[in-house]
Amino acid sequence: MHSFPDLVRPLRSERVTLRFESERDIPEVLIAHQDDPTLHARLGLHRPPSGAELGGRIERAAGERAAGNAVRFTILEPGSDVCRGQLDVHRVDWDDLRAEAGIWVAPGFRGRGLGSAALRLAATWLFDVCGLERLELLTEPDNAAMIAAAKAAGLIEEGVLRAYVNERDRRLDLTVLSLLPADLEES
Repeated sequence: MHSFPDLVRPLRSERVTLRFESERDIPEVLIAHQDDPTLHARLGLHRPPSGAELGGRIERAAGERAAGNAVRFTILEPGSDVCRGQLDVHRVDWDDLRAEAGIWVAPGFRGRGLGSAALRLAATWLFDVCGLERLELLTEPDNAAMIAAAKAAGLIEEGVLRAYVNERDRRLDLTVLSLLPADLEES
């Protein structure tokens, strides 16, 4: 059985720090959804999460990591422990050694490279420590900021999956980007 290992200490790079999501992040997550009324829709949710829903998700997190189903990181600026966004790894397929990543950055901190740095740092951990061999990111084709952040992290745009998901009562096209261990070595 595969699982995501515990972090002995947060993952760090020059630009970003990642630690597992925790209860202390809830206020900042709620504020981010308040400051960006479209954030929940971009994340595939029907409405912004409540504090209780976030708390429940955090309570389930250790079990999801142990089962190898998902892992959620909080994005921090170096030297700070205040949530600036989150990166979650889900749709994990241990047989094919791949997973999908989702990421968001709080409105006041976008455009600083936190998202791309977080994607790259998480991918390195997923490849080197967890043994995954492919990381995917799916987003709507009009989400130029997300596509740019993913490309800045080294992800390669593969194309558009037409009418790929049914979200918010409509079929949506999704752009798929991916990263392989060799892509990290090349950039």
